[in-house]
Amino acid sequence: MPVNKYKTGLRGQKEAEDFLIKSGHIILERNYRLRTGEIDLIASHGGYIIFIEVKLRSGLHFGFPSESVGGAKQQKIIRTALHYIAAKNLNNQDFRFDVIEILEKNGRINVNHIENAFGM
Repeated sequence: MPVNKYKTGLRGQKEAEDFLIKSGHIILERNYRLRTGEIDLIASHGGYIIFIEVKLRSGLHFGFPSESVGGAKQQKIIRTALHYIAAKNLNNQDFRFDVIEILEKNGRINVNHIENAFGM
């Protein structure tokens, strides 16, 4: 992965994490990675374990950031989440899949938290 893309991803993830913490979420994991895929953030809030995909863009030339979380990406996140649930013995927990899209333009940041963005 190119260095600039990596730094942009980290910046977006930091913005998302700060946003979540301010809204009362507890961050459980960052960059949970397996061969099946990666989950940017795993948090708990309101009785849910939340698997979060973070997308940052500097404009809308290619659509909204959340639009890039298509079916194949969703399936990778779901497979990885199922592994996490089994590994942590969380079978009796409620969980959901969220997307946080971040638009950055002219130094201004807009965060949009999409709860229940997709399901199994």
